[in-house]
Amino acid sequence: MQDQINRLRAEIAAYDLTAPEQLEQFRLAFTGRKGQLADLFDLLKTVAPDQRRAVGQELNQLKQAAQERFDQRKQELEEASHNAPADPTFDYTLPTVPNALGTRHPLSLVREEMVRIFSRIGFNVSEGPEIEDDWHNFTALNFPENHPARDMQDTFFVRRDPANPSSDFLLRTHTSTVQVRVMESQKPPIRSIMPGRVYRNEAISARAHMMFHQIEGIFIDEGVSFADLKQTVYYFVQEMFGADIQIRFRPSFFPFTEPSAEIDITCLICKGAGCNICKYSGWVEIGGCGMVDPNVLEQSGIDSETYSGYAWGMGIERITMLKYQIKDLRLFTENDQRFLRQFEGA
Repeated sequence: MQDQINRLRAEIAAYDLTAPEQLEQFRLAFTGRKGQLADLFDLLKTVAPDQRRAVGQELNQLKQAAQERFDQRKQELEEASHNAPADPTFDYTLPTVPNALGTRHPLSLVREEMVRIFSRIGFNVSEGPEIEDDWHNFTALNFPENHPARDMQDTFFVRRDPANPSSDFLLRTHTSTVQVRVMESQKPPIRSIMPGRVYRNEAISARAHMMFHQIEGIFIDEGVSFADLKQTVYYFVQEMFGADIQIRFRPSFFPFTEPSAEIDITCLICKGAGCNICKYSGWVEIGGCGMVDPNVLEQSGIDSETYSGYAWGMGIERITMLKYQIKDLRLFTENDQRFLRQFEGA
């Protein structure tokens, strides 16, 4: 043990500390928690009891000496760097390098604009968890047990039990889950929008992604009709895209609304003339809508004989692509500064 202490004392005294990086190497080798001094302290229990006190004192003195050499040399190197002569070749009249400031993401810009538009007609914002249970994501929204959306090919399941689907947990596939939570916790009249991130098990391409954003809305009160839904959609589209945009509703099917419709608007690329973006139809789909199915109201504790309501949903990426004429969905998540800088001041 004494030979090891003497050897270590010699190494500490002879260690080269001429550069800052050597200071860190010295600390790791000798004074750190996994250094050689720590190893010797661990071996102290193997020393004979009558010698342990003296050896322990010698180890403490050696540790103190190593720390003092480290601290002294560190202070000397810091003072030397502060007192170093100025570089005579540097031009101190040069302007400073400007700090590049970030900008708002286009999805954030459009999301906030959509929230402002709907807030002007009385809609508030509701949010919910991104990890949901089967009840809020499927069952309460009238999805039957054999619906394709429950399949592993479409949904990211966190926990799944085929024998007991009601115990499943998953990454939410739509923000309709927040609609259920709002209906469960609030009494009509209800007027709310639900922006948020959703997940689908899809291949990433220019037109699809496994993670994207939706904004949905719901209005429940006495005497709500499909005419109210249409006027709300007309108002939003004209506020977002302009008064000259045409709108049409195509009959469709969703498990949680009846009747249901797809919402199409005039293609903003070709102005309705026909192009490859709109598949030469002159129309582009922006979302779906419909009257809330009475079963959905009843399952959330709302009397469907007294109240009715409408719901709609849109992809924020789709609205953003149309507004700014972006043709590749992947640009939103690639963090390419050349793309993002285009929205400075937007």
